[in-house]
Amino acid sequence: MPRVTPQAVPIEVRDLVKRYGDLVAVDHVDLTVEAGDVFGYLGPNGAGKTTSLRMMLGLIRPSEGEVRLFGRDPQLSVKALEGVAGFVEAPSFYPYLSGRENLRLFAALDGGEAAERIEESLGIVGLADRAKDRVGGYSHGMRQRLGIAAALLRKPRLLMLDEPATGLDPGGMRDMRDLIRELSAGGMTVLLSSHLLAEVEELCNRVAIVRSGRIAYQGSLADLRAQAGEGYLLRTGDEDRARAVTAAQPGLDEVEATAEGIRFGARDESSVGALSQALVEAGAPILELSRRHATLEDLFFSLTEGDKVVEARREPRADAAAERATAEAR
Repeated sequence: MPRVTPQAVPIEVRDLVKRYGDLVAVDHVDLTVEAGDVFGYLGPNGAGKTTSLRMMLGLIRPSEGEVRLFGRDPQLSVKALEGVAGFVEAPSFYPYLSGRENLRLFAALDGGEAAERIEESLGIVGLADRAKDRVGGYSHGMRQRLGIAAALLRKPRLLMLDEPATGLDPGGMRDMRDLIRELSAGGMTVLLSSHLLAEVEELCNRVAIVRSGRIAYQGSLADLRAQAGEGYLLRTGDEDRARAVTAAQPGLDEVEATAEGIRFGARDESSVGALSQALVEAGAPILELSRRHATLEDLFFSLTEGDKVVEARREPRADAAAERATAEAR
């Protein structure tokens, strides 16, 4: 039943579950993507990202839970997909037809004004000069861009992309980043499923990190880093002595020897200043003493391989009477 919200958000997922026999591929996922987000759905291969996207797009039926796209359930009506486009896994085309001819077929299926947007879509993704060439001769990156061009024929408000940069060379990855930034700057909401940490860190303002089908964290990258805290890196000419001095220094904790040097946490900056003096007095020359913020890679592995789970905040549900009234009105 449609949910009542002052302004329906692009994606709202509640208690989503998908089982295949005894295997739970998606395990009670809650997800909210706000208008204007470039939202990263991040997790290792096999974590349930693609299965989640298939349910969001109405391609497979959930075992439990519900999905709303702009307030509508894609399992109940194809109207839920109005203003929504994208692709799951690699987009498929007729290789013996040109890029333009493939888009004409997609436009014919969509109907309406889709055919009038073919040339514009080809220009946006940078394929105008290759539109007459057969898709069989396209590189992987060109086929990915053609997939986005096909999605743009629908003039979407929400674009859902499953691993769009996988298999691209560095130039192709750069082009894909630039394209997604351009679409976002034009007001489009983007959900980007990926396991490529650098891509997500550069593009996304909010993320959900998934492990074994469950959400381990959902929120902004800034909030995730704040929860992780920050630490310091120490490199010296006498690492054994420096590690002993650091471990004994009041106000410091989590002292660890790494390939980079000695990492540690500090309660305040005065404790770090005191360490600097103690190292000089102990005869351990300082080569580097710097503050280090946790990288997305650090946070990703701590959430997907460790025991840490940060519960995602759930949005309030509308009451049943309001939901019933809205359903009747529609």
